Amino acid sequence: MNFDTIINRKGSGCFKYDALLQRYGKDELIPLWVADMDFAVAEPIQAALAQRLKHPIFGYNFAGEEFDDAVRHWQKTRYNWDTSASKVIMVPSLMTALAITILTLSKPGDNILIQTPVYPPFHSTVKEHKRQLLTNALVNINGRYEINWLDFEAKIKQARIFILCNPHNPVGRVFTQKELKRMSDICAENDVIIFSDEIHADLVYTPHKHIPIASIRAERVISAISPAKSFNLAGLATGVLIVQDEELIHKITELNMSLHTFMGNSFGIRALIAAYTRSAQWLDALKEYLKANRDYVAAFFAEHLPKVKMSPCEGTYLAWLDFREYGLSDDELMEIMRDKAGVALNPGPLFGSDGSGFMRLNFACPRSVLQTALLRIKEGFQEL
Repeated sequence: MNFDTIINRKGSGCFKYDALLQRYGKDELIPLWVADMDFAVAEPIQAALAQRLKHPIFGYNFAGEEFDDAVRHWQKTRYNWDTSASKVIMVPSLMTALAITILTLSKPGDNILIQTPVYPPFHSTVKEHKRQLLTNALVNINGRYEINWLDFEAKIKQARIFILCNPHNPVGRVFTQKELKRMSDICAENDVIIFSDEIHADLVYTPHKHIPIASIRAERVISAISPAKSFNLAGLATGVLIVQDEELIHKITELNMSLHTFMGNSFGIRALIAAYTRSAQWLDALKEYLKANRDYVAAFFAEHLPKVKMSPCEGTYLAWLDFREYGLSDDELMEIMRDKAGVALNPGPLFGSDGSGFMRLNFACPRSVLQTALLRIKEGFQEL
């Protein structure tokens, strides 16, 4: 569990590094953009994959009870959520699951509500399937984002589905029990289905706690989880939906089967089981390292670039940075980061128009890499 080790990922078919030239026009940037980590995965996961590799046949998979039990065990031990009354549905990714949810539980022209600024595929998946996007913009109060409840209640009356992101990407909020219950109650009163993307659930920093919204009310809720972020397994394309409502189960399962997206892959199945049953100690150590990285980023900007405001990061490994005091356009911000600082960050407008003037920085990397990147950013902004 030495998270300071630098591992060369170039040439490994890694999107974060190998797509730099295509996306940024340069391939010698420090990549702090794509939301995966530059850390080796937990030893129990590596061992499980090595063991699976010893069997030389990789045919069609049957996940079986061991897979479901691992998911249920994790939710119970980490979040005290009993999922025994719900069905576990395997999917290749949570965005595949979102597309299936939209296609089966809404029709073209239906309204779907999101809370911006938010993960770009929430926007695109809704639009690509000919649904109408409603936005409940989170309110930035001194850097911390809050829910605009009057707007939420007004918009939810027009919606068929509400896509919740908790913990929230990119603003770092971990919604409280009170906030989740209020959202749940409002959706229930208006018969709105909740799709809850909880992919960052395991990466929450004390004193904050992740609460699955379905543990408050399970009816008409689709909970989407995955070890992809917390155990750095995005490339193994394995996610899970936890659903209690029989009507939703039937419709989602039917399309999941007909699209042949239900079977998973040989390594993703074994990795998930190993993550959720034998890798908790690794995760706890990772969170301490990430928390220290988060605090380092916040302290660095406060000391060296005080015009840059970092939203309180209650969860995820993503820093949401406000550069608006510099009065730069988004193109100018990108040029400074790319051409002067030599780093790749995500531009804020990707997350919605209310992300203009912001950038997202991924701090899930060895501390020495993070230090170098931040010093480059400082130098890039010195003349401003």
